[in-house]
This record gives sequence, structure tokens and C-alpha cells, in this order.
Amino acid sequence: MSRQQRDALDAVLRSVPRSKTQPTPEEQRGDFSAAITRPVPEGMVTRRTVLGGRPTLELEPAGASGPGRLLYLHGGGYVVGSPDTHAGLVGELARRAGLRALSVDYRLAPEHPFPAAVDDGLAAYRELLAAGTDPRDLVLAGDSAGGGLSIATLLAAREAGLPQPAAVVVFSPWTDLTLSGESIRSKEDADPLFTEADIRAYADLYVGAGDRAHPLASPVLADLTGLPPLLVQVGANEVLLDDAVRLAARAGADDVEVTLEIGPGLPHVFQHHYGRLDEADAALDRAARFLTAHLNAGHPDADRPEPVR
Repeated sequence: MSRQQRDALDAVLRSVPRSKTQPTPEEQRGDFSAAITRPVPEGMVTRRTVLGGRPTLELEPAGASGPGRLLYLHGGGYVVGSPDTHAGLVGELARRAGLRALSVDYRLAPEHPFPAAVDDGLAAYRELLAAGTDPRDLVLAGDSAGGGLSIATLLAAREAGLPQPAAVVVFSPWTDLTLSGESIRSKEDADPLFTEADIRAYADLYVGAGDRAHPLASPVLADLTGLPPLLVQVGANEVLLDDAVRLAARAGADDVEVTLEIGPGLPHVFQHHYGRLDEADAALDRAARFLTAHLNAGHPDADRPEPVR
């Protein structure tokens, strides 16, 4: 993998000017959208639909067939982001896995604080099952806050007595809103995107005076027993490194099949940089293989198409 690519990306991320005053949520949303939105992959069909009562973007890669479905929950600190900002990333993961994807526009804070996002994730998951989707044909994925939300959604589903999906993949998951991970402080200089103050500001908007240790707000503190096979990918150069490492450790301790991948020299949700960072493309390929392998394991006799590469 290219050290030159990693260094160039780090320099670009550090060159973004930081506001001297705290921008409003609306200003943050506009800036975030302008910074990360990428087009869907060529040949991808998109449709606007509704799932669990929330607007949802459906993405269908060329040649996708079969019952497999990917439910995606986007990142953005529970304050910014949308299916549109993440359409490129979700589309790339869906294309590589050969799966139809559904990206949910869950409600954002501060207008809709915790647990609104979890309620929306659970409602979307519940509707897919109620519509006849076999849980063995369903996988989840999410990045950053959406990674934590993916785990929280599955915990809420477990508590509601719903079956678990075939697998879940999380990219740089934010899983501890108490900010107790050591990397929140030790990785500040290495992280080109976030400081402890940035993360704390998002937590303030999402949870406010609520219980930040609640297992659906900080799933790294939850009992993860019964969750499906889990793949965690994270960069070494990010303040949320320990959120990912401790999530994997907790999952393993709770007898969940888990794979942890730490990319040296890589920033938060480096997968967004597919097509210009070798590590991002390789990570998305591994994530796609992980999802399809567990979908196939649920139907060992099924004749499934090969993932689209």
C-alpha cells in the first residue's frame, strides 16, 4: 500500500480551515455535504423510498440479483450526514458485494436527540423483517456514528425479540459517548480530522443531559451476547481508535465472532477515499467479502451470484 497516498491524504485533511466559532448544525450539515459527497458508482440505479417511516435511498448495482439486502446507517456524529452524502460509499460497498442497499435518513440531533436515531434504525430493520426479508439474507453496515448506531440497532432488535441478521460491518465506529477511551486524548495529534472537543460537541447535541453510558448510546458498554458476526475496520490515526478496539474486545468476550482490522497511518472512515487510496479499496473489498461469505453461510445450498468487482 502507498505511504505516499496516506501522507497526501493526511495533508489534504489537515489543510481544511477550522472555524473559530462553533457553527450551527445547519452550517455543519452544509459543510459536511460539500466535503464528502461523492457520486454513486457507474451503472448504479437509485430510488427514493420509505423504510420504517423515514426517507430512504435504495441503491441497486448492475447485475445484482437474489434476496440479499444491505441496510446502511450513515455517519456524521448523529448531527450531520444523509443517504446522499454517503451514496458513493454505500454504492461502492453494495457494488463490491453485489447487494441491493437501503440507506436510511434517520432523524438527526439536536432537533431529534437520543434515542430517536436508534428508534429509526430499529423501525427500518423491523419493517424489512415484517415485509418478508429472511434475516439470513440481511446484513448491516455503518460508519462512525452510523457504526455505533448499527450496533445499537441490533441491541434494540435483540431486546424486541427480533432475529439477528447474517452479519454487520462497521467503519471507525463511535461506540462510547462517555469519551472514556484513551485514544480520545492520545491520538489528537495524529488525527487530521477531529479533536476531543469536536467529539464532545457531537455528544452534547445528541445526548445532552441524558445518560451517555446507556447501552444504546454507548454500545461498547453493553452486553453484546447474541449479535451476529462482526467486522470492525478502523484507522490507527484517529481519536476513536479505542472505540473500535474496545468494541471488538467486548464482542469477543461476549462470544461474538469478531474481526478487527486496524489500518496503520489511516484516518477516520478512510474507506470514503476509495479510488484514490489503495487501502480504502482493499478494505471495502474485504468488507464485501465478509458480508457475502456470511450471507452464503446462511444458505449453504443456495446458488448465489458472484459479487460484482
